[in-house]
Amino acid sequence: MTHPETSTAGSHLDAAAFLGMEPADVPLRWSMQVTPGVSSGLNALFGGCGLAAGVVALEDATDRPVVWATAQYLSFAPVGQALEIEAVEIVRGHSMSQGRAVVRHAGDEILTVNAALGAKDRDTAGMWVEQPHVPPPADCPLRELPVGAKDTLATRVEMRLADARGHEELSGTPAAGGRSALWVRIPEIDTSVETSAAKLSILGDYLPFGVGQALGRPAGSTSLDNTIRMVSRYPTEWVLVDIRVHAVAHGMATGTVFLWSDDARLLAVASQTVTVRV
Repeated sequence: MTHPETSTAGSHLDAAAFLGMEPADVPLRWSMQVTPGVSSGLNALFGGCGLAAGVVALEDATDRPVVWATAQYLSFAPVGQALEIEAVEIVRGHSMSQGRAVVRHAGDEILTVNAALGAKDRDTAGMWVEQPHVPPPADCPLRELPVGAKDTLATRVEMRLADARGHEELSGTPAAGGRSALWVRIPEIDTSVETSAAKLSILGDYLPFGVGQALGRPAGSTSLDNTIRMVSRYPTEWVLVDIRVHAVAHGMATGTVFLWSDDARLLAVASQTVTVRV
C-alpha cells in the first residue's frame, strides 16, 4: 500500500516541469533556466524555487520523500542564467537518507540544499497547532500584485487575502501578533495527486510578504535561508499560508510559515531568516 506521506512518484516530476528542470546527460544532474516565471521582484531566482529544485533533485536521486530540507542562499541567480543542479546521496540507511544538492552557474555555487529523506511505518500521530480561522478562498479578495511583481512567479500563482492587507492598505499599523495569512494555489501543478515537498517549498517562501504585514509598512526582503519540514502530502487545491513573523531587529526578520490544506490538515512548516528593507 502506498501512503500519501511516503510516495513521491509523479509529484516531484510535476514540480520539475513547473520549474523548467530537465535531466542532464550526466546521472544525478539537472539543468534549469532562470526564467521570469520562476523569478522574484528582484529579477532573480525566487528563493523557494531554488529550494524546490534541490528537493526535486534529491527525491529523484534517492527515490525517497523529503523529511526536511534547508537552503542556504549564497548568490543571486538573475533571469537569463542557466543553472546546473547536482544531487548527492551522502548516507543511505535502511529507511533514511542524508543528501545534498548544489545549484551552480558557470561553476559558481549559487545555493546549497541539505536534506534528510525517507519514512518510517508508524501509527503514532498527533497535531498540536491550530489553523487560523479564516474565510474560504472564494470569500477572500484577490491579492493585487505590486508593479515590480508583474512578470514574475507571482503571475503563475493565485493568491487571496485570507487575513492580510493589500499593498496600498499598509499605513503603519502593525499586524496583531505579527501574523497574516494567504490562500494560495498553483494552477499549473496537478492537485488531484499528493502535494509535493517541492510545491510546498515554493509556498513556504512567503515570510517576506508577512514582514510588511507585521510592520504595517511596505517592505522588501531577501532570503538568507529557507527550511521546509514536511508533515503530510495530502492532495489539496488551495494551501493556506499561515505566516507568523517572530521578530524584526538589526535589519533582519525571522519567522515561521505553517502550510495547511483546504480541509485544515497541516502539510508542512517552513522557517526563514530574511533581510529587511523598509
